[in-house]
Amino acid sequence: MAKDLLETLKKEKLVIEWRKKQQAKAAVKVAIEEILEGLPTCYTTELYQQKVNVIYEHVYESYYGPGQSIYVKVR
Repeated sequence: MAKDLLETLKKEKLVIEWRKKQQAKAAVKVAIEEILEGLPTCYTTELYQQKVNVIYEHVYESYYGPGQSIYVKVR
C-alpha cells in the first residue's frame, strides 16, 4: 500500500511547487485517502482520518516536488 501510494504521488501528484497550489495539495490528500481506503475494516473512521493526516503531513514536509525530497542523496 505504501509503495503504491508513493509511486502514485511521485508520478502524478507531486508537481513543481505543488505545496503552493491549493488544487495540487488537495489532489495529494485525495490520493492518500483513496489508497488508504484499502485498510482493513478494523480501522475506524477516526483512525483512518488520523492516518490520512499523518501521511499527508509527512509528504508535505518531505517531498518538495518532482525528484525533490529529503530522501535524495546529496553528492
